[in-house]
Amino acid sequence: MGDEFTLIQKIIIWTLPVLFAITVHEVAHGWAALKLGDKTAQMMGRLTLNPIKHIDPLGTILVPGLLLMFTGFMFGWAKPVPVTFQNLRNPKRDMAWVALAGPGANLVMGFFWAMIAKIGLLLAVNDVLISGPMIYMGVAGVLVNGMLMLLNLLPLPPLDGGRVLVSILPPHLAWRVEKIEPYGFFILLALLYFGIVMMILWPMMQAYMGLLAFIFDMPMQVFFIL
Repeated sequence: MGDEFTLIQKIIIWTLPVLFAITVHEVAHGWAALKLGDKTAQMMGRLTLNPIKHIDPLGTILVPGLLLMFTGFMFGWAKPVPVTFQNLRNPKRDMAWVALAGPGANLVMGFFWAMIAKIGLLLAVNDVLISGPMIYMGVAGVLVNGMLMLLNLLPLPPLDGGRVLVSILPPHLAWRVEKIEPYGFFILLALLYFGIVMMILWPMMQAYMGLLAFIFDMPMQVFFIL
């Protein structure tokens, strides 16, 4: 984000899109699990859009705050919704659908925020006071949901893509992938540190933004204003 924005303005622009992105992502996991036979998230009161129920001190507060202060970009994660896979009607198959529900929710929210940005662009001619925040917040929503969706689709446990991989692999390979999960977060940090994740995700992120720009008839450059 440009230096012309104060820290308070950055917080106003990014907070709502980030909270919605991570909250709806987790609720989608719980909702999919409920539909497929597991009531754990429902019984623990996690099928709610109240972000307080999903706050993770590290992923929802500390990491986004530090990123915003030092990079101008806010990103984070919520406390995972509990899913008891043994309760699913077909645990191995249904695990993939539960995992995909989170990124799927981010995809839908990306379209929603792109529509907000488009409306802001249409209003920009007559009402800059309203259109500006709509454009900036819409773009922030597109960026956050796109990154959260694509990052979670990486085939690395405990990310959603890792759970999908375990679900589709034969048992003798699936258990080997599952053994990576305790180290998955540290592997992800290393991949992020060395820039490997962005090398993988950035082309897909560009394709995602290009698709939204095409659907909503917007210039691609609008997604780079932050």
